[in-house]
Amino acid sequence: MDTRNVSLKEALAEISDFRHAQGRRYELLSILLLACVAMLCGARSESAVAEWGSNYGTKWLRRLGIKRQTSPSQPTLHRVFKQLDAVAVERAITTWAASVLGEPVPLEGAAIDGKALRGAIKQGAHNAYLLSAVSHRLSTVLAQVAVADRTNEIGQIDDLLEELTLTGLVVTADAMHTQVATAETIIEAGGDYLMVVKENQPTLKREIELVFNTTTLASTVVQASSTTTHGSRIETRAIAVSDVMCGLSDWPGLHQVMKLERMVINKTTGEVRDETVYGVTSLSPQRATPTQLNELWRKHWTIENKLHWVRDVTFDEDRSQVRSGNAPQVMAAFRNVAISALRLRKVTNIAAALRRYAAQPALAFTAIGI
Repeated sequence: MDTRNVSLKEALAEISDFRHAQGRRYELLSILLLACVAMLCGARSESAVAEWGSNYGTKWLRRLGIKRQTSPSQPTLHRVFKQLDAVAVERAITTWAASVLGEPVPLEGAAIDGKALRGAIKQGAHNAYLLSAVSHRLSTVLAQVAVADRTNEIGQIDDLLEELTLTGLVVTADAMHTQVATAETIIEAGGDYLMVVKENQPTLKREIELVFNTTTLASTVVQASSTTTHGSRIETRAIAVSDVMCGLSDWPGLHQVMKLERMVINKTTGEVRDETVYGVTSLSPQRATPTQLNELWRKHWTIENKLHWVRDVTFDEDRSQVRSGNAPQVMAAFRNVAISALRLRKVTNIAAALRRYAAQPALAFTAIGI
């Protein structure tokens, strides 16, 4: 599919219906659109999605392509979601996300991290740990794949990277994903990386520490700093960067190493927290200044602050009891759609926006391309 100007409706229409035509009461696309619209109006569960269709009535159901007088029931939705090809759903959403992302801007960042569906895991669900990529600039989900558990993230990150167009993209990742194979995959695909280095890469960490602790290498170090306020917190970040290891390290594509000193002050309690962490990047000094690297590193937390936290707090994801088949991942994918669609409309308060869309459902329809 041509990814230029693809609406969500058009992307979801590419998903094949696994059901037999005989006895089929609702078209698959209508069911998928119902779930997306209901999520944008604040639905948190399969039951809530079914209730949205019943409560809003035939006027809105017709716009979803539902010709019957009744909306799909919760058992119907569950039967569909648990058997639906979750990979096909995620790829359709990725197609839509690539369309809205468009051509990458300079230093286009994408944060990668995993999240457990804790409620589903407690119920014995499989593949209830999801690895996602989120745009720094748009705060939209670019791709998502299921992994068996957190210990399998490293082995399956290539599955996620394969779903992304890495050319022109800077992948930011925490220490778990600071792996030689991952760096090679990103570089070979035309992308760049900014990765945190901790004890899981002891040799690399010692080499970086040596750069910043050796007086004779001080002339190779350039610095930048920033101070920001988040509610009751004041965060100061001081970054030191050196390219002295470029060409001397075996780490794939390494151009610069970084040392970040971060201090957070709680204005209410006076509590002070500080930490020092190290990192590596394939971006050369000509392509990324210390200030730009500091900003890329800071924006890695977009995935936690603007996706995972919202799914947990606003959509109550961790208490979801859905556990059968692919239903947990499919429901999480619909939550991603709702959050991404709202972020594209510059929404900062997701909870308030869900209430507004519930009162004005036409906004939800517009958001998904109807």
